[in-house]
Amino acid sequence: ADNKVDVIIYAVEKSLDAYKFNILHNKQLFIDQLKNNNLGTRTIDEGGMDEKSGMNFSEYVAILSGNTDLLEKAKIQKKVTALESERKTFNINKSHADSKLRNIDITIKSNSDMISRINLDHKNFCDRVQVDKEGEKLNPIMLNGVNGSDPKRIGAKLAQLDSDSRTRGEYFEIGSLYGFKLLVKTESSALNSEGLDLVNNRFFVQGDGNIKYNYNSGNIANDPKLASLNFLNALDRILPTASKYESENIKLSADIPIIKSMSEGVWLKENELKKVKEELFTLERVIQITLDAKEKENKPSSDEPSQDIANEPVPVIVVKNAPSPSVNIGRGM
Repeated sequence: ADNKVDVIIYAVEKSLDAYKFNILHNKQLFIDQLKNNNLGTRTIDEGGMDEKSGMNFSEYVAILSGNTDLLEKAKIQKKVTALESERKTFNINKSHADSKLRNIDITIKSNSDMISRINLDHKNFCDRVQVDKEGEKLNPIMLNGVNGSDPKRIGAKLAQLDSDSRTRGEYFEIGSLYGFKLLVKTESSALNSEGLDLVNNRFFVQGDGNIKYNYNSGNIANDPKLASLNFLNALDRILPTASKYESENIKLSADIPIIKSMSEGVWLKENELKKVKEELFTLERVIQITLDAKEKENKPSSDEPSQDIANEPVPVIVVKNAPSPSVNIGRGM
């Protein structure tokens, strides 16, 4: 309903209110130390009590002291802190941009190398592949321990390898297809209820550039004919694999101008920060001169007695070996 409530803070100059606000100010600094470890420029003054003016505890302490110079000092210190925080954030972002630019450059070069090797594998596959009269690719797969390339025998052998292979994370060669190596790798996934490893065997085709391709995430189908076609289907994935790296390079290259502008940027408020610091230094000297003058006024002069005479002790004179006074006691009649 757009209801508003005025929050009014009352304080009295040269009273214990200044002491209380000083305690709050110290608490604010402690909290800032915890929160600003890696925090950049702050868009709001979390120590401020007044939402509109943004006055914080240190400024209220200066007001309550009755010294306008202290108030001005608190305002300048606040500005210096904000500018230094902004500069710190700028330098952090610039450092991150430099690091990201280097990583992009390394990634693009690595992807380009992968694309070259993938294109070599694709060329070799196109040169070696055989097709039938209908233009379908033949599958002259050769597995170790299997004579010929009958789909049923190949599928049965692959099912056995899928069940019995334990390579402990290494790649074991099990055959070849069009001059490309066929590999199996055992991967441990988790422990079952009996505490035994749950293993999964995955199958790959390794190209001449040592890049490994797979189909259906390397899993073998239960159907023997589909299982025998697993590696041929993996070789058909060569070009899509290259397209993935090419798309990544295009995306990274589009980000380079923006990141480079951040990396080469210059913080434009250095002179402003320098000027504000000079103002703060000048104001601190004025405040120190004022304090020294007040201290000199309150210091007692050398002509004034150091103690109150009325409060000085009265000297007592003691006479030694003096005769005791005689006392006559008369009797009444």
